[in-house]
Amino acid sequence: MALATHRPRRASGPHRPSARGRAPRTAAKGRGQKWSQHVTRTSNALDLEANVFTLRSPTAVAASLKRSAPRSRRRKASPYQSAVSMLNFYINRAGKGLDPSRRRVLERAKSELRKAFRREPGARRPRR
Repeated sequence: MALATHRPRRASGPHRPSARGRAPRTAAKGRGQKWSQHVTRTSNALDLEANVFTLRSPTAVAASLKRSAPRSRRRKASPYQSAVSMLNFYINRAGKGLDPSRRRVLERAKSELRKAFRREPGARRPRR
C-alpha cells in the first residue's frame, strides 16, 4: 500500500503572488502617475516632441505630429495613422477635463494633419 504524500495547495485568488514578482497594476497610482500618461510616454505608437498638445495653433500641433511620425522608431503603423492615433488618444483620455477651447484646437488639428499628409477627408485606401 503506497502512502500518499500531501502537498500544500497553491494560493489562489487575490492573495496569489504574481508570476514574475511584478508590482500590481495599481502601483502607478501610488506614485501619482496616471495610466494614460504612462501610455503616452511608453507606447509604441509614436515618440512625441515635448508639450505638443499644449501648442495654441492647430497647424502647429499638426506640424509637430507630422515631424514626429516619420522620425519615431517606436511606430507600428504608418506615420499618418500613428499621428492621428496619438491625437485621438490624448483627446479621448482628457475627456471632460479638457478645456473647450483646447478641445477645439485639437479637433481642428485633425483636419490640419489630414492636409499635412495630403489625405482626403473620409477617403480610405484599398487594402492590399
